[in-house]
Amino acid sequence: MTAPLRPSGRVQLAAVFRKEVQQTIRDRRVMFLLLVAPLIQTVVFGFAVDFDVDRVATVVVDRDRTAGSREDARRLLADGTLERAGSATSAEAANRAIDDGRAAAALVIPPRAEADLLAGRGERVQVLLDGTDPNRTTVSGSAVSRYFGERSEALARDRIEARGAPPPAQLVLVPRIAYNPGLETAIYMVPGIAAMLLVIVTTFTSAMGLAREREMGTLEQVLVTPVRPVLLLVGKMAPFVVIGLVDVTLLVGVGTWLFGIPIRGSLGVLYLGTCLYLMTTLGVGLLVSTVSSTQQQAFLGGFLFTVPAVLLSGLMTPIRAMPEWLQPVTLLNPIRHFAEIMRGVLLRGAGVADVWPQLVALLAIGVAILAAATLRFQRRLG
Repeated sequence: MTAPLRPSGRVQLAAVFRKEVQQTIRDRRVMFLLLVAPLIQTVVFGFAVDFDVDRVATVVVDRDRTAGSREDARRLLADGTLERAGSATSAEAANRAIDDGRAAAALVIPPRAEADLLAGRGERVQVLLDGTDPNRTTVSGSAVSRYFGERSEALARDRIEARGAPPPAQLVLVPRIAYNPGLETAIYMVPGIAAMLLVIVTTFTSAMGLAREREMGTLEQVLVTPVRPVLLLVGKMAPFVVIGLVDVTLLVGVGTWLFGIPIRGSLGVLYLGTCLYLMTTLGVGLLVSTVSSTQQQAFLGGFLFTVPAVLLSGLMTPIRAMPEWLQPVTLLNPIRHFAEIMRGVLLRGAGVADVWPQLVALLAIGVAILAAATLRFQRRLG
């Protein structure tokens, strides 16, 4: 009697891949999580995340009550950084408005401020700020300082010209901003948001999917078939790679259409970086599933990886602003490298020669994580 022929590795892989694709497509909740949810979150985050400081509620305390002081307050509030939220009669009343949350800043113009300024006598205009938001506080204080600094400089120049002396020479700064001339937050943030959403979708779904099969016992049933564990693993992970590439395409398209994000570089480099990035995210999902017995444990494991990885990625705060001892740790973070690839390719037109350090880092991290996860997966099955 001849032994039954064992299907080839290619046939086994195709069968597992087809089974995973069919199972994923049939589950509408999973398809929503994989395709629709990232689009919705990209749109919401793209509009919601805005580092531009404007319309800061400001109380004006005008104790001078002259045409000049009223003009100063009007001009200061005209650029939109500060927005008038009312008036007060004293600095104490303005402080109470800040304490109550009705204002975040207060401008206090002292008595005879305009007369002293025109007479050449120095006078201090006070600004009270709510320091709970450091970024808003810094921008608000800089706006007030810049306005009154320019006003004092203009008055000094007028006095010199009135005496018949030539006006002093001025050094004029002409900034030239590359890649994002409008300094729009969305153009900078959306590529990073795509990196964050991709790790959330692929890590959680792969970890919870394998944990669910182990919890239901279907994984053990598959193992009694002739399919080798390595091919089983590749077949289960491959559909998520395809879905990840589709997600990146959709997110880049939405970012270009809604937020005007340019595509200055090669999409081939972007997809290469995406494939290497998916090696790490799916590897983490697989590793989490090997140490989890239930879906709840897999969810918690994915959460414990994702949150620190996002915080240490440089998406929200610059890496150079982190403590020096913590900065080298971020080199092990795949989100950091993929976000740099996304921003480099889309915004700066970077090629392989420009982002090869990030590509190599993703390859090394992905191989290490996948190797560890595969070994643990096979050991647990054995």
